[in-house]
Amino acid sequence: MTKIIAELCQNHNGDLKILKEMVHAAAESGAEYCKIQSIKSSELTHRKKFDDGKFENGKTIVTKRPFKDELKRLKPLDLTEDAHFKFLEYCAEYKIKPTTTIFTRSRLKFIEKMNLDLIKIASFDCASHRMIEEVSKTKIKHIVVSTGTAYDEEIKRTAEILKNSTKKFTLLHCVSIYPTPVQFANLNRINFLKNFSDSVGFSDHSKTEEDGIKLSVASLLFDIDFIERHFTIIDKSSTKDGVVSLNPKELKNLVDLAKSDKKTIKEYLEENFKDHKVALGKEKRKLSHEELLNRDYYRGRFASINSKGEYVYNWENRDFK
Repeated sequence: MTKIIAELCQNHNGDLKILKEMVHAAAESGAEYCKIQSIKSSELTHRKKFDDGKFENGKTIVTKRPFKDELKRLKPLDLTEDAHFKFLEYCAEYKIKPTTTIFTRSRLKFIEKMNLDLIKIASFDCASHRMIEEVSKTKIKHIVVSTGTAYDEEIKRTAEILKNSTKKFTLLHCVSIYPTPVQFANLNRINFLKNFSDSVGFSDHSKTEEDGIKLSVASLLFDIDFIERHFTIIDKSSTKDGVVSLNPKELKNLVDLAKSDKKTIKEYLEENFKDHKVALGKEKRKLSHEELLNRDYYRGRFASINSKGEYVYNWENRDFK
């Protein structure tokens, strides 16, 4: 049966009351896992080229995302270490499995203290092989890696590292366009990932207002182990990730369909997504311009900071202490 990960991202707005209510709602909706993001705004990197961006003939060459604006946005959303342990308490209370995404190598020591069975590595760190090696040497049993904007050889190397460890691992297909139009979903990529792992899944960033859960449901045709969906209980317009987030009713509908048989899934698609073949695409393809822009910005967005105040990126073969 496909397990559903309710990705809270930063839809909690840094508010523990909202966080607890979100965990409760995710559990009530039947999700298997509830996930936060272990982001520290103090580890946001200042890369000057993104302050002004670059544009030529109306085309974006470098994304404009000024450091000061991003830091100001992120700071109130930070979850302290105490808040992380509160999150674990909430998950225990409502009987849902906790997990998180790690964004820097320097956070690994703390995340180990959370005693999680499963941890997520984001798409933009699929090629951060130094970090993946370090995670693979921890007591964490299951490592889930998203593969959006990763090149084929990078995915292959990641799988090799994890196969050489004692860890169970899952590769998630992901399209790093936010939100993802269904015609760019390229679901056949899931079959490509099966060449590297017995466990695969789909991280869905489709626009919920237009597409609801239909892309996630289409991915169930591929016999996947996990679907990750952003989740919110607050108004979708009041959070950056609201546009790709499911509400509790939508999440419950997805959970129910994930438990159903292929006949029921096909009937749902026939009624709600007749042209679902438009989302299939190819197993292998070139990254789009937008995906390359996002790879350029998000890869290295966060970094460990060493004693000299230098950034140490997740892929670098040097220590950060």
